[in-house]
Parts: sequence; structure tokens; C-alpha cells
Amino acid sequence: MGSPKAKRLALNGILGALAVICLLLANILPTNRISLYALSSFFVSISIMENGIKAGWIFYAATCLISFIVLPDKLGVIPYVVFFGLYGIVKFYIERLNRLALEYILKFVYFNANAAISIAGFSGLFMPELSVALPIWLLVIAAEVVFFIYDYVYTLFIDYYRNKLMRKFR
Repeated sequence: MGSPKAKRLALNGILGALAVICLLLANILPTNRISLYALSSFFVSISIMENGIKAGWIFYAATCLISFIVLPDKLGVIPYVVFFGLYGIVKFYIERLNRLALEYILKFVYFNANAAISIAGFSGLFMPELSVALPIWLLVIAAEVVFFIYDYVYTLFIDYYRNKLMRKFR
């Protein structure tokens, strides 16, 4: 068999290709964009679990760069760069605290800060005439519920990968 270093590099290459494919599909398909962005974020965690946090950072940077090169609509990379790709790394650092209440507080602070900055930064550029029929507080609550579900599913994925799949790739 190959060296462990070569195996890790090959795995990161395959994971990177899968992440970029998810981003490409999110970029060209008219539906399921959020699901594809969420799926693309899971590959960062696999890289971290298999190769460590430093490799996770390198994986994130590489997939961002390759996506900017490959994707036809460069704006389609922004959700991954700003939130989804980075969330696996943020989740890793936060969950090392092993204090569930504090972890959720920090995750929601990250989500809300990210959402506020994104809305403030991009609404004037891309959505100057956006009018929403629902009250803003209802949209905020809905977004936080969706984020909670995303984080929960992400945790289930990490547990499943760690307990069932990780051994099969070694």
C-alpha cells in the first residue's frame, strides 16, 4: 500500500473534488442550493477528523480557491467562503470546550454575526429592492431554527463518520 502521507493527500484531494462538485451543482441547479452548500461543508470536517485542524484549514483554503477558479458564477462561492466552508472549522474549535450550553451560545453568536454582516454587506449591492411580506423577527427565528437543525444534522454526520465510516477508510 501507499504511504500514510500519500493516502491523506489523496483523501483530501477526493474530498476537495466532492466539495467543489457540490458548490458547482449549487451554482448551476435552480433548486436545493442550501442543501448543497450544507453538504459541501461536511467535507471540511472529514478532512479535520482524518488529518487534523491544520489540514482542515488548508482544505478550506484550497476548496475556496479552486471554487473561485472553476465556478462560472463567482458570487456562488461566497456562501461557502463566508459561512458553510468555515463552519466545520468553527464547530471544531467551539466543541472542544465540552460545555454544551456555551457551545450553543457561541455557535449562535457566530451564525447571527455572520448573518448580520452578510445582510448588511450584500443587501445594498444585490437586493436593493427586496421586500419581505413576513415580519423580520419571524424570519430571524426561522433562520435560527434552520441553523439549529443544520448544526444537529452536522453533529449526527460527524458522529456517524467517526463511529462507522472512519475505520473503513484506514
